[in-house]
Amino acid sequence: MFEPCVLGVDPGVASTGVAAVTRAGGRIRVRWAETIRTPADQDEPSRLWRLHRALAQAIAQHRPRELAVERVMWGRNQTSAMAVARATGVILLAAAQAGVPVEEYLPAEVKVAVTGMGGAGKDRVRHALANAHRVEGVPPQVDAADAVAVAVCHLQQARLRRAARAVAR
Repeated sequence: MFEPCVLGVDPGVASTGVAAVTRAGGRIRVRWAETIRTPADQDEPSRLWRLHRALAQAIAQHRPRELAVERVMWGRNQTSAMAVARATGVILLAAAQAGVPVEEYLPAEVKVAVTGMGGAGKDRVRHALANAHRVEGVPPQVDAADAVAVAVCHLQQARLRRAARAVAR
């Protein structure tokens, strides 16, 4: 039997990173990671449907205990942020349909959890995953590695978030 896993997701319409990550005996291991790509020549609803199907399959295959997703940031490019928000919506839908609880993390939260710096670049995040956290199996694809970072952040933060919610009640 596999140890319980967290499914980390770095959302996007063109490409979404997804990673099934486990922790056992203090070691973090990537069980599976992939970048889901959708064809640019398809309309957005079709691309979102493909993303939903792929996420639903990943959830069914890896049976995560929880899903961690990077929260969309509304910056200067609101058109791009809207597309990422729509992708996040179908990701949340796939999790809800499977009964998998979801936690969202801001990009800076993920970077701080992994590197200690909120403004860290993608190379630094990848390097910290492999070297500082000794994560086994960090994928070479940027989006998939970002999904691993989201899952690692969740593994570090989940207990604190649950405790804070319990105190707030």
